[in-house]
Amino acid sequence: MSIDPFGGLLALSLGLGLAAASGFRVFLPPMLLSGGINIGVVEPAGQLHLLDGWVAFGVLFIAVVLEIGSYLVPWLDNLLDVIATPAAVVAGIGMMGAVLGSEADFDPIVQWSIAAIGGGGVAGTVQVGTVATRAVSTGTTGGLANPLISIGEAVMAVFVTLLALLAPLLCLVLVVVGTAYAVRLIGRRRLNSKHGVSTGV
Repeated sequence: MSIDPFGGLLALSLGLGLAAASGFRVFLPPMLLSGGINIGVVEPAGQLHLLDGWVAFGVLFIAVVLEIGSYLVPWLDNLLDVIATPAAVVAGIGMMGAVLGSEADFDPIVQWSIAAIGGGGVAGTVQVGTVATRAVSTGTTGGLANPLISIGEAVMAVFVTLLALLAPLLCLVLVVVGTAYAVRLIGRRRLNSKHGVSTGV
């Protein structure tokens, strides 16, 4: 599939999809995007040239293995939650900004403003939602279910990324629904914390 470089809506949908996937895992979306570029699924225009080549894919693959592996270690899991949200926001901005700069004719100021608000906001919301989910898991299972949740997050990152690449508009619908759910989950957890209540989702 060669993405229409003038398709503003498709570019926005693709960018938001990759940003949302970055909320689940920081390095998986660029790795899969790099793979798509290398096999000819995505045209490496503009900033996406940085992901062109199997060396870039290999570096990102190692980063993905380390990231996923770290989430399976209990004490590293908790430590990563501290840095994961800002990292996801940066990744979401970068992913969406690169896509908008490559797939649509946006002015750079508009491009990065949309990336910061849309990409960063979606990635940060999804990431905070995953942290809230693991917090509920820790409170109800003592953290025993956290590795399963981490694997589920990695699966979601793969699914959302592939959907964004192959069906951007459908992915946009999923991102809107998923972000709304994450906002609801975060709000409920904050309300429960405020009242000293520990409940599930």
